[in-house]
Amino acid sequence: MASKLPTVAIIGQANVGKSSLFNRLVRARQAIVAKEAGTTRDNVIGKVSYLSDGKEAEFWLVDTAGLKNPEDDFEASIQEQIDEAVVAADAILVVVDSTLYPTDADRLVAKKALKSKKPVILIANKVDLKGSLPADEFKRLGIKDIIRTSAEHSQGISELLDTIAASIPPAVDKPDDDILRVALIGRPNVGKSQLFNTLAGKQQAVVANIAGTTRDLNRITVRYQGTAIELIDTAGIRRQGKQETGIEKFSVLRTMQAINEADICLLLMDVNELNVSLDQRLAGIIDEAGKGLVLVVSKWDSVIDKDAYTRDSLAPKIAYNFKFVPWAPLIFTSSVTGQNVTKLFDLALDIHGRRHQEVKTRALNDLLQKAILSHPPAGLKNSHPKLRYIVQTDVAPPWFVIYGSNLKFVHWSYKRYLERTIRDAHDFAGTPIRLSFRDEKQLKKNRERVAAGKEPVTKAYKQAKEAEKRSSEKK
Repeated sequence: MASKLPTVAIIGQANVGKSSLFNRLVRARQAIVAKEAGTTRDNVIGKVSYLSDGKEAEFWLVDTAGLKNPEDDFEASIQEQIDEAVVAADAILVVVDSTLYPTDADRLVAKKALKSKKPVILIANKVDLKGSLPADEFKRLGIKDIIRTSAEHSQGISELLDTIAASIPPAVDKPDDDILRVALIGRPNVGKSQLFNTLAGKQQAVVANIAGTTRDLNRITVRYQGTAIELIDTAGIRRQGKQETGIEKFSVLRTMQAINEADICLLLMDVNELNVSLDQRLAGIIDEAGKGLVLVVSKWDSVIDKDAYTRDSLAPKIAYNFKFVPWAPLIFTSSVTGQNVTKLFDLALDIHGRRHQEVKTRALNDLLQKAILSHPPAGLKNSHPKLRYIVQTDVAPPWFVIYGSNLKFVHWSYKRYLERTIRDAHDFAGTPIRLSFRDEKQLKKNRERVAAGKEPVTKAYKQAKEAEKRSSEKK
C-alpha cells in the first residue's frame, strides 16, 4: 500500500539553527531517505517518523537553507525559496534566533509564509544561550504558534512534533487498487522523458494521460498483458554541487515522493556517462525505501563502435559499481530504436510478482536450520546468538523476522549470509528483502509493559504479535 506523506518545510535566515533543528527532528525517524548537497550548503530531505498521543505519524521534512547574504538581491532569493516551499509544503516552520530581536528580514519571511494560508509555526531557537528573549518579543511577527526550542539540547522538540502533528493532514494511504506503479528515476538528460513517451506509445490502449504541474509528477496509465501500469516521470536530480536553490531542490522532493509512491523504480543511466556516484546513491535510496529496482542503461543507440562484446564488457563494471544491490537486474535500452523497451514491462511484472510471494514458515525454518548447521553465528564468550525460528511477516518488500536470544551479537556479515541463503533458495530478483531480529526476552518485557499501560502499542509490537500468530498457525 503506497502512501502520500504530508510535507513540512523549514525556512529562515542563515545561522539560526535550521540544520541543527533538522538533524534533531530526523533523528526520531527510522531511516534517512535522502541527503542532497546544494551549492553553498547541504540541502536535505528526510522522512520523520514519531509517536504523537500514542499514534504513529510521518511527514517529509525539507530544509530550505540558502538565505545567505541578504544584501545580495535578498528579495528575489527569498521569494524563490518561500514560493517553492509554499507550493510543496503542507506546513511551514519559520526559524529565528531567540537571542536576537526580530529583523526586517525575519518580518519578510514571516509575511511571505503567512500569505501562503498554510499552517505556520514560529520556532524561537537557541533558548539555551544566554540572552535568549521571551516568546512575547516575537509576537510582532504575526505568527500565532510560537515554540521555544534548543536543537542542540533537544528542548521543546516534543512540543514541536505535537504541534506539527496537529497542523498537518495525516498520511494518506492509497489502497491497493491493482495498479502497478513504476517510477522513472535518474539524473537530468539521461532519457527519462523519452523513455516515458516510448513506453506509453508501445501500448495499444492508453487509459489516462494526466499532465503534471510544478508540484505534481507526470503520470500515464497504460495496460500491458491485462495489468494496469502507472508510469511516473520525475524531474532529474542534479549531482552534488550542481543543485540550485528553489525549483531544483524541490524536484528532489518530488523524486523522493515518486520513489515512496512507486512499487518499482527504473534507475536510468546514460551509457555515455556511467560510474556516477549519484546513480549509486539513488540506487541506495530506492533500496532503503524497499522498492523494486531495475538498472537501465539508456541511449544504447548512441554507442557507435559497439559489437557483440561491448555489452558483455560493460555489464561486469556496472555490476561492480552496484554490488550493494546485486539483486537488481541490468538492461540496455534505446528509446530511439525501441530496443528492450517492452522488456521493461515484462521485468516490472516479474518483479511485482516476486515482491508479493510468500514463503511457507516450515520451508523457511528448514532453510534457517541448514544455514546454522553449515555456518553457525559467531559471538562473544558465553554470549553466542541463538536463532530459534523465522517467519515471513510482510510482502512488498518481503520481510522476514528471526526470533531468538543474544541477537545483538549477530554480525552484519552473518545477516548478509542469511539473506544470500534465502535468495539462493527463493527467487527474489529485483526486490530488496528485509531481515529483522527479535529478542524473545525483550519481547516478553514489551508485552508486560503494554499490558500494564506503560508502553504504547507500536507498529513493531503489532508486527511481532502477528509474526507469533503466523508462526503458531504454520508450524
